[in-house]
Amino acid sequence: MEQSPLSPIPHPSLSRDLQSLDSEPLLLHSLHETHSSVLSLAANEKYIFSGSQNKDISVWDKATFKLTHTLRGHSGSVLALEYAKEKEWLFSSSGDSTVRIWSTVTLEPVYVIDPYLEICSGDLFSLVWSSSLQTIFVGCQNTSLQWFDFRQGLPRTGSNPSIVDEASSASGTCTPSGAATLRKAHKFFDSYPQYERKPADIYANNGISGRGSPDSDRSSNVPTPRGYLGIPAENVIDSAHYGYVYCMAILERSNGVLLATGSGDETVKVWDCNSEAPTLVHEFVCNHGAVLALVARGDTIYAGCQDGYVKVLDLETKTLVRTIIVQEGVDIISMSMMGTDLYTCSANGWVKCWSASFDCTASWQAHDGIVLSSIIAKRNGPESGQCLVTGGNDDHIKVWEVTPPKLHIHDTQDPETPREESAKSCLGTGSTSDTMAYALSKFVSIPSVSFNPSHREDCRQAAIWLKKCLGQLGAHTALLPTGEGNNPLVLGTFKGSINDRPKPRILFYGHYDIISAPAKGWTSDPFKLTGRNGYLYGRGVTDNKGPIMAVACAAAELLSRRALEVDLVFLVEGEEECGSTGFDEAVKKHKDQIGHIDAILVSNSTWIAEDQPCITYGLRGVVHCALKISSDLPDLHSGIEGGGVVEPMSDMVQLLSKLTDSHRHVQIPGFYDHVRRETDQEKQIYSLLSDITHRPAASLASRWREPSLTIHNIEISGPKNATVIPGTVRAQVSLRIVPDQDLDTIVKSLCDYLKISFNSFQSPNRLQVNVEHTADWWLGSLDDCWFKALESAVREEWGVEPLRIREGGSIPSVPFLEKEFGCHALHLPMGQSSDQAHLPDERISLVNLNKGKAVIERFLLKAADKNMTS
Repeated sequence: MEQSPLSPIPHPSLSRDLQSLDSEPLLLHSLHETHSSVLSLAANEKYIFSGSQNKDISVWDKATFKLTHTLRGHSGSVLALEYAKEKEWLFSSSGDSTVRIWSTVTLEPVYVIDPYLEICSGDLFSLVWSSSLQTIFVGCQNTSLQWFDFRQGLPRTGSNPSIVDEASSASGTCTPSGAATLRKAHKFFDSYPQYERKPADIYANNGISGRGSPDSDRSSNVPTPRGYLGIPAENVIDSAHYGYVYCMAILERSNGVLLATGSGDETVKVWDCNSEAPTLVHEFVCNHGAVLALVARGDTIYAGCQDGYVKVLDLETKTLVRTIIVQEGVDIISMSMMGTDLYTCSANGWVKCWSASFDCTASWQAHDGIVLSSIIAKRNGPESGQCLVTGGNDDHIKVWEVTPPKLHIHDTQDPETPREESAKSCLGTGSTSDTMAYALSKFVSIPSVSFNPSHREDCRQAAIWLKKCLGQLGAHTALLPTGEGNNPLVLGTFKGSINDRPKPRILFYGHYDIISAPAKGWTSDPFKLTGRNGYLYGRGVTDNKGPIMAVACAAAELLSRRALEVDLVFLVEGEEECGSTGFDEAVKKHKDQIGHIDAILVSNSTWIAEDQPCITYGLRGVVHCALKISSDLPDLHSGIEGGGVVEPMSDMVQLLSKLTDSHRHVQIPGFYDHVRRETDQEKQIYSLLSDITHRPAASLASRWREPSLTIHNIEISGPKNATVIPGTVRAQVSLRIVPDQDLDTIVKSLCDYLKISFNSFQSPNRLQVNVEHTADWWLGSLDDCWFKALESAVREEWGVEPLRIREGGSIPSVPFLEKEFGCHALHLPMGQSSDQAHLPDERISLVNLNKGKAVIERFLLKAADKNMTS
């Protein structure tokens, strides 16, 4: 039941939907802000504070949900709020280029902070407070990062705002009230069209009157702050980003404080704040639009991006460990963390909850518009716990009862009957295994049949899907073109931990294209991953989509454990089943982008038996040749013209008979001259394999290490009945070559021999010889350190010594990659001999898939050894 062309492409997200029927949280209360969007939120033990577009801060009692106070003073939209618990202060920043400090006890203004060169700072988008540093950090529209350190002197708290400390500290200056200046309109920040602005700043409503003077505060019945503070020049990092600083997060660690900043330049920067000024220690490039929201947990930063992606960044290893696709093309405006649960708030009004394993455990439409702000707050009243507070441009604040998500438990069936399991449950309950099964189910559903032109778009969609899949697992990805009409390469790099020594770089080669799957012979839909009795069934599940997912999930697992200390580079093509058209040229063209490679890993075959793991160390090469013999005459009737013409079929049969003798030895001159002699080590290997497989050692050797010639078919023109003399006859022939036969020499010898033999017939017919495809042989090194590391990984995982095998088939890209990058290749089969690759009911064992992933993990850990690349 092969799918029709342009089949539905699965959603790219690898996050499973584990929502239960009651996953939407209970709405505890809804608060209404009159005609004003809720741009920012904060909370303490008693109050919820909401910053609005109408320039005010509303104070809501958490016990009664009543509006108790309104804090006035800003002349622009309140863009950010931050609560400093130990000082009982609320910080607010605005489109008026000021930061105001409020007492959360008296609800009176305490100070006003002017940024350095206030008229040039623009909107103050973000605030974050460091308890250990007693410092407030400010992210500005003019791309600067500014801060004020409260560990130094401050104005006295008397009622006269003009009374200040005797000297300004190095961390900040104090301005007497009479010296206050107005914020003038800035020709850049206050004049650009609103439609060009991001959702994060579209509601800024920049005030151009600034904080005003203390006199203007009093005259407008706004309480007067105790003092006015100024950020000095030394507390400013100009051009901290190449875009607006939209969001920030503090990471309080035992060895000091780190500050993360996110910007419209699509980067997250990490600053060490343990010296006088923040020092940039690392920069993450997100490549998914402006970074609009940041939260941190431990050493992990979550970056919410403009196009609906969340980047999960690990500070310990300085690597991207995962990408969560929330909703493509929909801005993530705000995020909040409750324990290990991440809440994302999007511009379409939806909130989603993500577990520690990156699965979606809840989603609901929280607002009729854009969700602009969110916080996690403690609940008041007799019921303890926490709540999620969200604010939107629908003029509402909503308080949600949130609890840890329930585990999703899959139903089981009668064990006496064959189990038809969903792809989600096929691999058990481990998060990485679940991800592998879920991803494989989507991958298998795409009918990426490369040799059928009607599936060309399916192949392209498979490449796009795989690129997004690898990206979500933590890789940096790209599509590489392979020429017009060819399917693209998928390039994905899992970057290992950054340290002082060089990292080995391992290239994993695979292919996402498959052969067709006619309905005849299949027990289940070949494009729907189906589990039965310990096996997964589906086209491509063993060749080669299953191994690709196993290797990718192995890298993701090590990333999540901060144990990946090598770079693993995926290079996955879409033309392998058609001879890898365009592959060589594309690799050469993009070699700099692929980078230096120390070893090549392949997993594109099966074991020789059912129960013992293997490592493949050799492949034969191949030469595919098409022959055509034609006459000047049309198809003829044998009863009329038989005996009167030289028939092309007779010439073809005679020509093919010249290729081998009665003992099946190839008759091409010099064909066997350079075949490598069998070594004592090989004889021992074949003897061992003979005992295990019960096949004669000579039979194994003839299939793996000896060259051969095969005549595949003969086709004729005409109606193909028994009375026709065909005017044209075609045949296909292939040679399998082995070490140390030279590919180019064999090709030339074959063509020359065919032409000389045909000429000896003195036939009036014409011969055409077309070499359609070639691939060189490959032989690995059994003494290589990379081979020994892989062999050790297999031994440790399976508990037995792996068999060393060769194969009679060919993988054109393996010898090419080995020569192009000047390094050794390794071949780890994952499937069993009964996996039915290219046949109906193709399958792979769950045990083999899981253990294959585990073997890769062990190998990558061993590959990080400093002696591997020395």
